Amino acid sequence: MSTQTILVADDDPAIRTVLSQALGRQGYAVKCASNVATLWNWIENRQGDLVITDVVMPDENIFDILPLIRQTRPELPVIVMSAQNTLLTAVTATEQGAYDYLPKPFDLNELTAMVKKVLSQAPVTNQASPRRPSGAEETDLPIVGRSAAMQDVYRVMARLMRTDLTVMITGESGTGKELIARALHDYGRRRDKPFVAVNMAAIPRELIESELFGHEKGAFTGAATKTAGRFEQAEGGTLFLDEIGDMPFEAQTRLLRVLQEGEFTTVGGRASRKTDVRIIAATNRDLRQLIEQGLFREDLFYRLNVVPMRLPPLRDRRDDIPDLARHFLSEAEKTGLPRKVIDKAAMDLLCQHTWPGNIRELENLVRRLAALYAEDVIDEEIIRAEIFERGPTGGSPAVESEGLGEAVEKHLAQYFDMHVGGLPPPGLYERVLREVELPLIELSLKATKGNQIKASELLGVNRNTLRKKIRELDIEVVRGVK
Repeated sequence: MSTQTILVADDDPAIRTVLSQALGRQGYAVKCASNVATLWNWIENRQGDLVITDVVMPDENIFDILPLIRQTRPELPVIVMSAQNTLLTAVTATEQGAYDYLPKPFDLNELTAMVKKVLSQAPVTNQASPRRPSGAEETDLPIVGRSAAMQDVYRVMARLMRTDLTVMITGESGTGKELIARALHDYGRRRDKPFVAVNMAAIPRELIESELFGHEKGAFTGAATKTAGRFEQAEGGTLFLDEIGDMPFEAQTRLLRVLQEGEFTTVGGRASRKTDVRIIAATNRDLRQLIEQGLFREDLFYRLNVVPMRLPPLRDRRDDIPDLARHFLSEAEKTGLPRKVIDKAAMDLLCQHTWPGNIRELENLVRRLAALYAEDVIDEEIIRAEIFERGPTGGSPAVESEGLGEAVEKHLAQYFDMHVGGLPPPGLYERVLREVELPLIELSLKATKGNQIKASELLGVNRNTLRKKIRELDIEVVRGVK
């Protein structure tokens, strides 16, 4: 079998050397170029089995010639690297038919694993995804941030632009789940059709089926006219089911039937209607725990969780806080509020905050700063007064005086109340222990930067016991996490 050749293009000689050595050790022949002209000459002469290239080169942007590469050699896979780690870069790479996108700095092991995967597959013609709306620029994209925590999100989003797959977005309240859903719609194949959002937690239980599927005139008291439901309103487009974990159990059965059969019946109606919508769901709750508690259908979960996407909390993407703060200041200025600037010391203080309300809390704080303060420059003293002295109205939570036992008792009381007229499913003891055990082990591993020996000492358990629990609870262990 002949040796496979990889074409590497980057204007940084250090990167070319590192990639050449790493890929050479894997048994590949490597040819390095410092400009697009050399790279294109090799491609045109049918050289190379794979291209790894930076986006910005001295003589040309690689995105300008990717369509030409796809036209000339449609079977040639291209992996794009970039230090411009934004959603726009990932989306553009996908649009132009790149096999994948890697943000710089990247993990060499991840890159070599990707190379092996690409070159072990049968040649596949590169497919370009639908282009984003004409004239759309980076400033038009709703997602702000270049942090490492957001790169996996961007890469998954870019791959999804070509598909109509069902997506389940999870994350804490305020992390931007609806923004992600809107971006998947606005830059996907259904962008010309409606995007309809419905918040399951905001609809009364007795009206949720009517809200989703519509109702006939006279179907129930107060139904004076025939009304279209959200599925009908979203026909051909995207239906975003927010707070899906709060959907009543009986309504879950009806939704599952629609997802399985692709049709629904209005409340009070007899004839079935075909439906063609893409479903994106979101929740800030642990649906697997709700399944164990008998509050969420497992079969519905698997229907919705085709592509899981987890959004990181703001405290895990602190590098994005300055960009987000400046973005919100700019947005506030567009609405007529005075122009403000946050100085370095104040910005450093913002980056130290834990942001329990996530991006929504930051946005509210920035708008308050723009509206209530006369100073053109927001300094450290103002920020300290807002996030550390204002209390719960300023975004920081008040320190709870109740102990862990009281908090658990309150949670269990609410849980029992949810099972009106009955008892929770059997196995409550094990479920409660699991709910406490999972965050305890996760936080201990985070505090010890993923060191399992230190974590086992901290917890006071045998290392083998800790490893067993990590496997049982499906906990991801990352070494060196902050």
